[in-house]
Amino acid sequence: MREIPVIGITGGIGSGKSTVARAFGEVGCEVIDADALGHALLDEPGIREAIRRQWGGEVVNASGAVDRGKLGRLVFADPQVRRRLEDILHPPMRSEMQRRIAAARQAGRTRAVVIDAAVLFEAGWDVLCTHTVYVEAPLADRVARVTAARGWSRAELLRREKVQFPLDRKQELCCYGLKNVDDVSHLPGQVTRLLDDILE
Repeated sequence: MREIPVIGITGGIGSGKSTVARAFGEVGCEVIDADALGHALLDEPGIREAIRRQWGGEVVNASGAVDRGKLGRLVFADPQVRRRLEDILHPPMRSEMQRRIAAARQAGRTRAVVIDAAVLFEAGWDVLCTHTVYVEAPLADRVARVTAARGWSRAELLRREKVQFPLDRKQELCCYGLKNVDDVSHLPGQVTRLLDDILE
């Protein structure tokens, strides 16, 4: 029996990666959301303690919980802080991805496993994938989305994106591409055709 494929999805901030991932989920794929994994890990006692040892009261409140807003501001202001946080979070995130992929393949009840990760290549998670997909969207559309969803300015989007691989490099590294412009009504059809292509 053919092994269940693992599809990595990446692209620029606000390109619609999570929307594409949800579309894959709606056609029978299991989705691993890297952002959700990372956020969940911040509530793990061992991770909280490692962060507290690194940055103390700067990012941990009186109850011991990680203040994600403060941590995010530190991470995007200082590359060394970002790398230290990645050293804490990325290994357990990778292990959990591997566990979920193995479980999905053993169960055999999903058409594909999808990893939704902005830093798919930067973190080296692309090696877990059999296929990779780049979600393309114009900058104006991406700015409008993050402004509406997160209250970010164009400058904030570009500042955060600067710490990632250049978009043209990500696009070159991917096996497939999807365009996400204007409304998202066209995405289910694109996703269905792409998945059929991969499964064939």
